Amino acid sequence: MTESKLAETCGVDPKTVSRWIAKPEREPHARHRAAASRALGEEETVLWPSVRQLVKSGPDRELVQMYPYRSAAPATLWRQLIRGATSELTFAGYTNYFLWLEHARFGDLLRQKAAAGVRIRFVLGDPASPVTRQRESEEDVPLTLSTRIEVTLSELAKLRDTSIETRYETGHVSLSAFRFDDDMIVTPLLPGRIGHDAPMMHLRRCQDDGVFDRFAGHIEDLWAKGRDVWTIPTAEVAVDAQA
Repeated sequence: MTESKLAETCGVDPKTVSRWIAKPEREPHARHRAAASRALGEEETVLWPSVRQLVKSGPDRELVQMYPYRSAAPATLWRQLIRGATSELTFAGYTNYFLWLEHARFGDLLRQKAAAGVRIRFVLGDPASPVTRQRESEEDVPLTLSTRIEVTLSELAKLRDTSIETRYETGHVSLSAFRFDDDMIVTPLLPGRIGHDAPMMHLRRCQDDGVFDRFAGHIEDLWAKGRDVWTIPTAEVAVDAQA
């Protein structure tokens, strides 16, 4: 976006936008920050990182942003976090189906990241588990959890020649967590609701044993308890995915 276009959108002079760029340490007025954030599809605390330090100094400074629904987050947020990761990507969503649905050529992006040395892990719900059946009953939607897991499994099967790891677990049926190095997205699922309707928190690690580390520990517990999908006999995987 050009400076003049952003200025027009935010209702300011183009010279003002030029100053925002030249002196990013000087935060614009709150309403102008909000307007720029909407126009650019990016969070204020990413455009002006010092804003977070100015308004937060306690344990909650690890909370970058809160959204009432996962679908309310900027469309670019997930892509930027995935592309920006240099060491770790962990997708501990129960189905992770939406990643393939909402991000074009997502498999190609994962392949590039794996080739660059990024450790990539998926923690999927076990489609044959009673926990999955119970959650499906609560959701009561045509596109069941098992079907969504099957879609993810079919896409991950295309990436088996990479270093990407995949395990089954059910301990995250009501809480999805996605790690991108020192950033994380957490979505606590509400009873009877599906993923895109869940509240969403964007966290960034700022301290030891903070909120970020607590959720990171949860992810590691899931991983330690999980079963490697690809070491299960092929026939069993097929039955699980279609159940």
